Amino acid sequence: MKKLFNQIVKFGIVGVIAFLIDYGLFALLTIMHVHYLIAQVISFSVSLAFNYWASIKWVFDAKKQTPKEAIIFIVLSVIGLGINELLLFIGVDKMHIHELIVKLFATAVVMVYNFITRKIFIEKKDKD
Repeated sequence: MKKLFNQIVKFGIVGVIAFLIDYGLFALLTIMHVHYLIAQVISFSVSLAFNYWASIKWVFDAKKQTPKEAIIFIVLSVIGLGINELLLFIGVDKMHIHELIVKLFATAVVMVYNFITRKIFIEKKDKD
């Protein structure tokens, strides 16, 4: 139970840093008039690189990362990006909510998805 608690805390720290990278770059790009869906792909991708490294090395202690596990991580992250893009599209284009507000909600949803899927697929693979 303590290990799970520590992972959640570490995941939260990594998540906050990745969020600051993602949200900050997203805000900057949208201020520069980059379309919000394109800005999302760029900001998500940059924060993903940090998140990948930190999740593997620090949160889930999966130091023996194989190419197959890296691909799983990337596939799960692309699904997360798709969820994020869908929520942004619905919130901005259909509900007419400002993109920076929708981005906060979408990020929270994807953060839960990321923890659950990485816990299941990455940590499980490390024990095999």
